[in-house]
Amino acid sequence: MKIVDYKDIEPTRFDNDVAKGVTGRVVIGKADGADNFCMRVFELGKDGHTPCHTHEWEHEIFFHSGNGEVLSEDQWTPVSPGTAVLIPGNGKHQIRNRGEEPLVFVCLVPAGAPEL
Repeated sequence: MKIVDYKDIEPTRFDNDVAKGVTGRVVIGKADGADNFCMRVFELGKDGHTPCHTHEWEHEIFFHSGNGEVLSEDQWTPVSPGTAVLIPGNGKHQIRNRGEEPLVFVCLVPAGAPEL
């Protein structure tokens, strides 16, 4: 069993041409013996966004705090604490922060997908 505060895990920061103000942490992954899924926690700073992208695997997202939007197939949908989202495999998607506070969300991907 692993019990951890996600803030105790060293973050990886992304701030480039395709992602802005993104901090990601692998909270449970292969290194922990998780054979089927990887759990990541992301924080998007004010005006931050993930890259607009697609990949073959589905993933599930739970929004913990902040306010933002999710792009799915060219339509933006607002998200807030308590919102859960299923991104199907091969679905174009992006997440952006639309609030003043960080947008924090948990993202689960299957084994075999990149952990970060």
